[in-house]
Amino acid sequence: MKAINNNNSERVQEFYNENTEKFLAVYGDIIQAFRTLNITDYLSYTIKSAGILPGMKVLDAGCGVCGPAIYFAENILDIQIDACTISDVQFNMAKKNIADKDLGNSITPHLLDYHTIASRFGNEAFDMIYFLESFGHSTSKMELIDACWKVLKPGGKLYIKDLFKRISNDDWEQLRIDEICTEINTAYEYDIPDLSSTLNILRSVGLELRTVKVPEIEIDQFEKLTISNTFQNLFNIGKINGWDEYIFPIDFYELILTKPKDLKPKNMHLYSLNKP
Repeated sequence: MKAINNNNSERVQEFYNENTEKFLAVYGDIIQAFRTLNITDYLSYTIKSAGILPGMKVLDAGCGVCGPAIYFAENILDIQIDACTISDVQFNMAKKNIADKDLGNSITPHLLDYHTIASRFGNEAFDMIYFLESFGHSTSKMELIDACWKVLKPGGKLYIKDLFKRISNDDWEQLRIDEICTEINTAYEYDIPDLSSTLNILRSVGLELRTVKVPEIEIDQFEKLTISNTFQNLFNIGKINGWDEYIFPIDFYELILTKPKDLKPKNMHLYSLNKP
């Protein structure tokens, strides 16, 4: 599968083809760093927070081996999920996982660069698109968001849960944050987004911002990134050896946006018309 334009799709594909087994050994089928001690608690929270509803047609953009998609399909009535991964290894594992759960009528896996979703699915195909710590793999975020706009139905919802570069008012601390983020980006074929720039891109295509928040889970349920640190040991990058001098480089946020139902300029200020 060839990358398009100047994004890093081919490198992401190679990264996951080479390292998926490592991810699964540490994370299991839910490859997410921000998680609860019982990961199904976080998936249940995601259903409520994102507003994934029965009967929706949903795109899982960067689905991994379909761990979250399988949980959603097992717990949401009549949902239809198109799940895309750029990794051949993950795609084959996802197909097997879906078949093992007999969920072929609910989940359709695709070996697909998510920048190309518009050409694959066409305009206004989905009620929702979600990115679960996969949005940051794109180095061509304007291109990606433009594709999301095209495939979302009017009134459709975009949900992004990801890590974003932390901002500090201390120059030395910000320099260290930038250094650590660069190390993470290099190690994981990532492009940790800047929140302000991301919001500008999302709003520039016409998406309406509904929510920006830290995931709302109880502190005693939070996994505290020990699993993530275990994985980082495999790459010898970004390890947390002690908290006293550690500079935390990222924030986790959930973003929820909607595509307006009515794009007439005279009605664009009437947000009550555009409820999802």
